[in-house]
Amino acid sequence: MKNNTLKYILSFLLAGVLVFFAFRGVDWTAFWGGLRQTRWAWVGMFFVFSVIALILREERWRAIIRPIDREASRLDVWDSNNVGNLVNIVLPGAGEFVRCGYIARRGLTYDKALGTIVCERVCDFVAVLLLLGIALATGWSRLGAFFIEQIVQPLTGRLGFSLWWLVAGVLLLLAGAVWAVFHWSGSNKVCGKIAGWIRGLGAGFGSLGKMEHKWLFILYTVGIWASYVAMSWSGFKALPMLSSLTFTDALFVSAVGNIASVIPVPGGIGAFHYLVALTLESLYGATWDTGILYATLCHEGHAVLIIILGVLSYLAITLRRRERSQMHPDAGQKGPSA
Repeated sequence: MKNNTLKYILSFLLAGVLVFFAFRGVDWTAFWGGLRQTRWAWVGMFFVFSVIALILREERWRAIIRPIDREASRLDVWDSNNVGNLVNIVLPGAGEFVRCGYIARRGLTYDKALGTIVCERVCDFVAVLLLLGIALATGWSRLGAFFIEQIVQPLTGRLGFSLWWLVAGVLLLLAGAVWAVFHWSGSNKVCGKIAGWIRGLGAGFGSLGKMEHKWLFILYTVGIWASYVAMSWSGFKALPMLSSLTFTDALFVSAVGNIASVIPVPGGIGAFHYLVALTLESLYGATWDTGILYATLCHEGHAVLIIILGVLSYLAITLRRRERSQMHPDAGQKGPSA
């Protein structure tokens, strides 16, 4: 518990530092002047694409879950997803465990539910790499130098060692730990429990291979990330000073914004603003104020939508549970129904 508290305190402190560096050079007169020029119809389109992305995420997660739990309804998956997103705004990463807890009440064990989320995140990581690859391939003459100098080098050369060696070391340690757990699972109770949990996690991850229509999963994933790029493009169109930027530019900025999501700060606050504003200023000649305005419009606009949907879904889940407990007063003694 103390470790978690320390982790969240450090996360908020990091967010505060990033917010300070992102906003310290803002000319607030220019910022508010740019906000007054905003084309709100395009902001409306931004929200439309945001909702489409959330719906497709719900459909994709349900498609992964169905081979394990045929009873998982769209409403349950939708509400669990929204509440998890809401928690992620405050406590980065915690929302994934929260939505597991909600959906597991439908008869799906917690470890298997977590396995489906790991599967989702792996696919999203691959999608970000593909987006970045497509953007770099189509505009390397403009984007290549910026990507190497502003993103790759800070993550590798300036650390004094290769990031890939660190990644390889972590993977090697994980592989050794997994081997040890299964090796002693028969003679050690703790290792046995961990091995069972890993098997459940693997079963959840493996549900992807049991999907009836695997092409739907690919279609949902493409739709999700196309919606994210369309959100970035709508943000460009909403601001006259960025409206000349193309869909390819939106592809790159969207990929950079998603790189910021791996930095463990609440909801990406600060990290997203800094990286996106840096990209727009260094690569496209926009002022820092314009970059911060764009990042704030996209990030905070999406956050407001997540908060509204998350609160509504939490209320919906609470009401459904109350109705079920009134209809089945013994449910609490028998445990969650499948």
